[in-house]
Amino acid sequence: MRAVLISLMALALSACATAQKLGAANDVHALLISIRDNDSATFDTHVDHAALKAELQGKIEEQLSSNKKLKGLAALLGPQTLDIADQLLVQPKTFRMVAEHYGYRADTQIPGPIVISQALKTLPDGRVCATQKKDGPCLLMFTKEAGVWKLSGFEGESSMLRLKL
Repeated sequence: MRAVLISLMALALSACATAQKLGAANDVHALLISIRDNDSATFDTHVDHAALKAELQGKIEEQLSSNKKLKGLAALLGPQTLDIADQLLVQPKTFRMVAEHYGYRADTQIPGPIVISQALKTLPDGRVCATQKKDGPCLLMFTKEAGVWKLSGFEGESSMLRLKL
């Protein structure tokens, strides 16, 4: 009886995780379409700019503090610099490089939410992350905010966040 109860609890938890991933996959799909189509309005509804800006600030400070010559520069970079970085980097064109890393090029058909949900991993804190391979490392983090899953973190290489000219 105990084994049956444990099995039912595990099944219920996996069903919740699957439903959560499918819900997130719908918003990730919309984000991918907005990146492909360079649709800034839709992109902005699926991005947590404040969270990405804070993460970007942390990455900049980490990189600058590891270089003795540039260590003091981190203190000089104020919020205005990060606002400019947010405007320049957190836009569909920039994330097109990240999408290409996943294999989504301009000429590639974007898969539906069910396929996308298979590349999502539910995290213990309630967020969902996108991986390139099953059980691979997280690259993009999504947080549910006001009923919408928003891009809230980026764990990839900084070099992926550049404008393609």
